[in-house]
Amino acid sequence: MSLRLEMLQVARLAPKMLGDSTNLVASFFQSQWHPEGGFCDRDGNQDLYYSTFGIAGYLALRLPLPHVQLAEYLRTQDHRIEELSLIDLSCLARCWAFVPKDLWPEHLETRVIRRMQAFRSSDGGFFTELEETHGSLYGCYVALGIAQDMNHDLGPPEPMLSCIRSRLATDGGYSNSPELPFGLTPTTAAAASLFRHLGTEEGLATRDWLLSQMHRDGGFCVGPGIDMPDLLSTATALHALSSIHFDLQPIAEKSLDYLDTLWTARGGFFGTWEDDTLDIEYTYYGLLSLGHLSV
Repeated sequence: MSLRLEMLQVARLAPKMLGDSTNLVASFFQSQWHPEGGFCDRDGNQDLYYSTFGIAGYLALRLPLPHVQLAEYLRTQDHRIEELSLIDLSCLARCWAFVPKDLWPEHLETRVIRRMQAFRSSDGGFFTELEETHGSLYGCYVALGIAQDMNHDLGPPEPMLSCIRSRLATDGGYSNSPELPFGLTPTTAAAASLFRHLGTEEGLATRDWLLSQMHRDGGFCVGPGIDMPDLLSTATALHALSSIHFDLQPIAEKSLDYLDTLWTARGGFFGTWEDDTLDIEYTYYGLLSLGHLSV
């Protein structure tokens, strides 16, 4: 199962925990649909990045997705494919992957994969920007997602595995840069997922490091020395721990308590305790977290 569908399958379990509040979340996602297609960023503008989360939120909550309008919006990005960063390219590929193939532009897969290959680095990984000097672990994660969304075989896994292994920090976590001495929670969670999708069990070794990033009041912090949890780190840590078959029940109550502190009756989740603006990215991370904690 692809990275995209794996997360969606879990997020679809969130209504079990939301109960009657599910309709509030659905209304929030619907309010973020842009009249000209796609979804809005925090300022209300059409945005490719936020559209990935809007689409996933719609499907997680089993809302009907306006495929034709969405495809019309995505076609406005068609001329930019050869100019996109790897991150933006992944957003475009992911959005199209949720649209029926009969609506896809001609040669979409070929053009996306050709652009993705431009970011391949000599160390076996992928840059996220062409001016970078080495591949990043996040670049590897994004590239694998693009390949899966476009039904492309990246070839033997060893080059990418070599890049990922070289990002193991001295503290036991994983970082995006080979010179960093400490890991980051989303990056270490990505490493765990990558190892599994590339056919190794090396991700099992991330368990203790990830658990060490759990805040005393619930939720996960982005890395060592950070004393405030955030929803991105929490969702990715829970997803990684679940994927390596760690039983989440012993940490479920504290995790749910933390999520409750970020929830609002407007139907969304804040990203941190200091955040005061709702968006569909963090609300989707809320769904993903609840989905894992519902099992």
